Amino acid sequence: MAPRPEHLMVFTRFPVPGRTKTRLIPALGNEGAALLQRGMTLHTLAIADQFQRARGRDGVPSVEVRYEDGSAALMRAAFGPQRVYRRQPAGDLGTRLQSAFAESFARGARSVIAIGSDCPALEPVLLEQAFAALRTHDLVLGPARDGGYYLIGLTQPRPELFQDIAWGTEHVCEQTRTYAQQMGLVVHLLPVLDDVDEPADLPHWQRHRGRYLPDARAPRISVIIPTLNEEECVARAIASAATAAGVEVIVADAGHDRTGETARTAGATVIRCGPGRGRQMNCAARAARGDVLLFLHADTTLPENYADDLLTELSAPRVSLVAFPLRIEPANGRLHVIEALANFRARWLGWPYGDQALSVRAETFRALRGFCELPLMEDLDFVRRARRLGRVAVLSSPVRTSARRWLANGIIRTTLVNQACIIVWRLGLSVDRLARWRRPRCADVDGRHVRSSRPRSVSGRRRAPE
Repeated sequence: MAPRPEHLMVFTRFPVPGRTKTRLIPALGNEGAALLQRGMTLHTLAIADQFQRARGRDGVPSVEVRYEDGSAALMRAAFGPQRVYRRQPAGDLGTRLQSAFAESFARGARSVIAIGSDCPALEPVLLEQAFAALRTHDLVLGPARDGGYYLIGLTQPRPELFQDIAWGTEHVCEQTRTYAQQMGLVVHLLPVLDDVDEPADLPHWQRHRGRYLPDARAPRISVIIPTLNEEECVARAIASAATAAGVEVIVADAGHDRTGETARTAGATVIRCGPGRGRQMNCAARAARGDVLLFLHADTTLPENYADDLLTELSAPRVSLVAFPLRIEPANGRLHVIEALANFRARWLGWPYGDQALSVRAETFRALRGFCELPLMEDLDFVRRARRLGRVAVLSSPVRTSARRWLANGIIRTTLVNQACIIVWRLGLSVDRLARWRRPRCADVDGRHVRSSRPRSVSGRRRAPE
């Protein structure tokens, strides 16, 4: 398909874990960094779509996606079949940009702009300003605060602008402007914006993500993560939640390490509250703005496309609670058996546990008066009460949870103790007595250790707090 006179190219890459957003992998992990790449690409494409819609019928620019890794089929599956996808050639960024511009001009374009997918603050109005500037200027640059640029636009091929540039350094934009001056080009500069390349940049993504996606003015889903000294894994959980549009992430922290700071850096809202998972989740739910509340463990990550599947299932008649299948990683033979039993129990018996990311409509949560603030079993108590209001549904894509609690205390021991606790709880044993029996070594059914400084709770009562 030939480009139109005004042509926009979106440079990105298919989100292959371990090959994308590599500087964020120490904070987010391979999977989390790939999920972030996918979310940022969707965000950038939504900006391009909004820009095209704002033009109306006349003079609509053409848009194509220039990608690395993956294939056109994978890109269509991930980002929509209606787009034009072209693979970037081999070489450094300069070689790839030079080739893309030369090809676009050779195919008939008269003004060509290239943008990356790393700048969530980009807006459609800036794209309009850039194309307008190219009517009177030779070169348009959108400087990034880290020294690169998030946008470059030209009216004819200028291969010299892409040669001998120190790509990946803070000198990229400065060198490009110097070469343009030497060539006698008339340059227009757009506002300086922030890229998202390092862990410290993640708050920029949190502030802007989803702005141009449908129904993004208010969060559709509030992902709530209770934490107790989880600084090593909380960023991965946040990153998996933040890939969807219209989502806010709230971390309810009761620990004494750097979990709160790590969560803020990853883009979550952090609130402090007393320990106790039920208490923490209730506290965060009171601050949540979403129509759907999803309760996620800090050592668990959500699957891709979780939001659409979740919202679809919760809109079904008579569904009161939705959970995800469980996948334990790293897995072994015994843990596969635990997975199979957990998924059978959730899907066919309607009894998911808390590590399966329990999700309800906000109005359902209020009708249930939240979680009982018990020292343990708050998840099963919540599921039991939700079952009285409707059906429990289980999605097809699993959450991935850490095997650490099974490996720390022994797979067989942890499983037997958990099942024994569930049995005696269902027989009516006081939750406080059960907690005293389990202290201090057993991980509770949701994986957190019950400590001697447990929160006060309503002894033996399972009704929701007033």
